[in-house]
Amino acid sequence: MRRAARPPPPSCWRWSPGWSPAWPTWACSGKFFSVKLPSPLAPGAKVRVSVEMVFTHVLQPYPTHITQSEKQFVVFEGNHYFYSPYVTKTQTTRVKLASRNVESYTKLGNPSRSEDTIEYGPFKDIPPYSQDTLKVHYENNSPFLTITSMTRVIEVSHWGNIAVEETVDLKHTGAVLKGPFSRYDYQRQPDSGISSVKSFKTILPAAAQDVYYRDEIGNISTSHLLVLDDSVEMEIRPRFPLFGGWKTHYIIGYNLPSYEYLYNLGDQYALKMRFVDHVFDEQVTDSLTVKIVLPEGAKNIHVDSPYEINRASDELHYTYLDTFGRPVIVAHKSNLVEQHIQDIVVHYTFNKILMLQEPLLVVGAFYILFFTVIVYVRLDFSITKDPAAEARMKVACITEQVLTLVNKRLGLYRHFDEAVNKYKQSRDISTLNSGKKSLEMEHKALTNEIASLQSKLKTEGSDLCDKVSEIQKLDGQVKELVLKSSVEAERLVAGKLKKDTYIENEKMHSNKRQDLVSKIDNILDAL
Repeated sequence: MRRAARPPPPSCWRWSPGWSPAWPTWACSGKFFSVKLPSPLAPGAKVRVSVEMVFTHVLQPYPTHITQSEKQFVVFEGNHYFYSPYVTKTQTTRVKLASRNVESYTKLGNPSRSEDTIEYGPFKDIPPYSQDTLKVHYENNSPFLTITSMTRVIEVSHWGNIAVEETVDLKHTGAVLKGPFSRYDYQRQPDSGISSVKSFKTILPAAAQDVYYRDEIGNISTSHLLVLDDSVEMEIRPRFPLFGGWKTHYIIGYNLPSYEYLYNLGDQYALKMRFVDHVFDEQVTDSLTVKIVLPEGAKNIHVDSPYEINRASDELHYTYLDTFGRPVIVAHKSNLVEQHIQDIVVHYTFNKILMLQEPLLVVGAFYILFFTVIVYVRLDFSITKDPAAEARMKVACITEQVLTLVNKRLGLYRHFDEAVNKYKQSRDISTLNSGKKSLEMEHKALTNEIASLQSKLKTEGSDLCDKVSEIQKLDGQVKELVLKSSVEAERLVAGKLKKDTYIENEKMHSNKRQDLVSKIDNILDAL
């Protein structure tokens, strides 16, 4: 017999109503289970009914304390008879044990034993509510792991992700380790600490990703992840082996795609997930708390559970960009086993317009930030005015305008060069005259503006006035060279100047012009 067993209840207990063929549960409410057959039973007919009962914390270690080298023995106490409110015509009780090593067992009805199985009966005409203590003392080195406390948090996001995190307090509830623990003997001798737990396998959903496993110290690297077709198998290996009385605490988390578990029709949503998931084989959970965090704005929340759960008051959970909080469903249940691994369905309504709330909050926050910076840099927080600083700011502003105008004036020469080149190709004198006229007009206007700015610099008493004057002189020389190039282009087109002479003169003019422009650039860099 494995650890998932408990002796039948005393005669004061009764069955609780609400039995479903998939999962019967015990309760001390003094009521009966009701069994609904698929079709009425005809007189004299028979039907076979299979009832599965799972009990926890039944096997008691005896002795209660053992050393590292000793094997673990347990005592099971139950009932020889099937506990029923009806007369039982005939009954056979078979006790399946975890090993062949049996210290003692009750001898009611001369039972037969075959290796790891003890069979009692058959018994005839057993009265209702009959009880007779069945007791077996045998070797059982199964891992007596118990989840003393577990908190399961499921956070739902309508942006495509469901985050699951489980905080587990695990304890070895077998025979308590007596004496010291020897790591050397544990690794050298295969039967040393035979009832201890080195590792166990946790089964995660097939779509689980970004899995992590850690405790208060940090990430626990002694774990392995195996991705299968229908599940993700994770080998949990604690930082130390678990002996009787020892316990550990860890956190495991992962992400799931919401489209596999979240369904909707318009504004109606339904989340279908397991209330408790597989932690290890033949798991026993003393206390479980499940928290389901729904998106902000979820309303009309309704929970459908395959078995009774204790709903606590809903809470609010605040994360990034939340304004009035996300509703949190809190549910508790105690004494859970593997058969409780079933789906729970949470129904709620959610207005899809609320999904724009977080993006708009981000946009609004950046808008306020940038607007604040713009206002701040334009405000003057000085108590008294600084004439020198104001003068420097004026000079800097004038200088910036001078730089812009000078560069624009140099650009006129490049445009005039293009007009000269077009003239040499088309021999249309109107193209050249038009370009020359445009150059003269715009050059004059820009030169006058620069001269005006030069006067302002002189008024402010800046020594940059002399540098601007020098730029004006150099620019006059550049203009003179540009006009000379256009005159020679006219003579070339008219046949009054040989091509070789024109090329040589043009090269000389270009070099001089380049030197003058370089000097202007150096002065501009020094402004």
